[in-house]
Amino acid sequence: MTKHLITDYYDSKIGRLIMAFKEGSLCALDFDDYEDRYLRILTKRWPGHSLVQDKNPFGFHNNLSRYMAGDMSAFNGVNIILQGTDFQKKVWLALRHIPAGRTISYTDLAHQISRPKAAHALGHANSLNPIALVLPCHRVIGKNGSLTGYAGGLDRKEWLLRHEGAM
Repeated sequence: MTKHLITDYYDSKIGRLIMAFKEGSLCALDFDDYEDRYLRILTKRWPGHSLVQDKNPFGFHNNLSRYMAGDMSAFNGVNIILQGTDFQKKVWLALRHIPAGRTISYTDLAHQISRPKAAHALGHANSLNPIALVLPCHRVIGKNGSLTGYAGGLDRKEWLLRHEGAM
């Protein structure tokens, strides 16, 4: 059986996005100026899978368009599939529970997942988030309210938080 990931690109207000799907579920979403990192993550997490380009896989462009137009519920029903350590998956899934228009500190998120001393490890897991926007790691900020650590760049993080009404 051939193992493949379906990929595509989407031009957004904050740059071109690149995505990958496995069996109908989103497994990666990143900015294409970080395509090298995206490909490294796919290769590590989905070894032996080939990449197959398709236009608007599973209608996901519609979700992205709705989000960019201000619909903060656009990703609610998107099926995802994650590969990573148990801790990473716990962190990534917790991101989905941070409402649009809100932020949370790394420390508070560590408490929320019952790992109060793991804020630094949580930050590292957050930096490896394979599904930007849908798993909104941009909503995690420094304890003092500073915009720290966003793999897509702090300018994008600021734009996303403004777009969502968090700033």
